Amino acid sequence: MKTLLSTFVLLLCNLTLFAQTGQSPRILHAKEKSAIHVPPLEIEAGLKTIYSNLGAKTDLYNSSQELGLMGPNVPKDGGHDQFDGMAFTPKTNSHVSQVRVAIQYGGSGANQVSLSIYGDSDGIPGTLLAGPVTVTNLPDNFTCCTLAVATFTPVALTGGTQYWVVANTPLTGTGSDFFGGWNTVAKPDLRMAYMSGEVGEESWFAQNADLLAAGEVLGTIP
Repeated sequence: MKTLLSTFVLLLCNLTLFAQTGQSPRILHAKEKSAIHVPPLEIEAGLKTIYSNLGAKTDLYNSSQELGLMGPNVPKDGGHDQFDGMAFTPKTNSHVSQVRVAIQYGGSGANQVSLSIYGDSDGIPGTLLAGPVTVTNLPDNFTCCTLAVATFTPVALTGGTQYWVVANTPLTGTGSDFFGGWNTVAKPDLRMAYMSGEVGEESWFAQNADLLAAGEVLGTIP
């Protein structure tokens, strides 16, 4: 495990929760913004942007700050997991076939996460629509600008309706010990969600986003 990562795990205060309360998502911080290491992959031909909160190619996201993302079997965490969700609303009817998100590996556990598309249920992830897709070989924490990419069989979306990209891990087995994070955008304008709690008692929580998970949703229109 990378040294000093535990010093970066903080509790985010002053949150307004819209579901059950009593816990806050864990935030990881680097001491300073990291240098650009590699450019992002180009978007595949034929895919259009359904939703994106990413910045310029050389500054896609805030690489010095991320939402904690960890499975229930992270040894140092005593069975406390955290899963994250990014809300998005397509402007028109469309079909999503790929998501690209700023998720990174913290150096502990299997280097893999699961990405899925969910419908919305009163402001939090509801029905599973696609996935999970296992994404491996994630970039190291606090680097830029590689994105984790998951490809799905095209799923129809309704314009003006909110959906979610969810990142989580298996509850047992390979990947359940993943420790890393989901990098944020600088100026969030949507709500976020996170899943947290003791193993077997996890719940989704919705809140106004002081920080918003960074990523984009691609597909075809319509």
